Amino acid sequence: MARTLYVRQQVGENLVMLSRNRIVDAAIDLIEREGADAVSMRRIAADLGVGVMSLYNHVPNKSALLDAVAESVLSQVEFTDDPAAHWTERVRIQARAFRQIAHHYPRSTMVVVSRQLRSTAGLLPVERALSTLLDAGFDGREAVQMLRMFIAYVVGSLLREVGVTPTFAPVRPDVPVAEVDPALFPVVGELSPYLVECDHDEEFEFGLELLVQAMSVRAAKRAGRGDARA
Repeated sequence: MARTLYVRQQVGENLVMLSRNRIVDAAIDLIEREGADAVSMRRIAADLGVGVMSLYNHVPNKSALLDAVAESVLSQVEFTDDPAAHWTERVRIQARAFRQIAHHYPRSTMVVVSRQLRSTAGLLPVERALSTLLDAGFDGREAVQMLRMFIAYVVGSLLREVGVTPTFAPVRPDVPVAEVDPALFPVVGELSPYLVECDHDEEFEFGLELLVQAMSVRAAKRAGRGDARA
């Protein structure tokens, strides 16, 4: 277990406790403000007002720090699904739970999907999701593929919502809508009212339902039935 050190900062005579959790929280805060590329042990130490060497008593290097960031974010995913509920409803609830934490930590979520998680906290949501898919009747390979599909969908939706991928995103009030030549782009012109506005919650639920319904049809085919329930 990492030692807890007490470091005297330049603020009055306050004695500040330096811990692994405090270092990770500082990294998350920095990532949300400036992105993961801004993270370095020296920068985190400066933000905390401590010597850089004191960080190494708790976190061995930057890579371990980013792993800890990913695990911290994932550990905050709150699952409220009922294990006795139908698997399609459990999938919906789990996808919404991941989206909620991704909304709270949009830039840190990019760190989550880029790290290989090994801790109990980091693997618990993965275990929960894969168990749900296996209970639905999918084999192990399909369960992993579907989990990756949902992560890609949630992250892709998040990127659009925060404006990282502006194509087909709603137009900001300060950006004038370009005139579309109806002779060249008749369909785009006709559908432009829908292209320039977007209810993110509604769009997410629309896509989520498409995915769940497709999975339900696939599950029914595996079971040799045609009465897919979604």
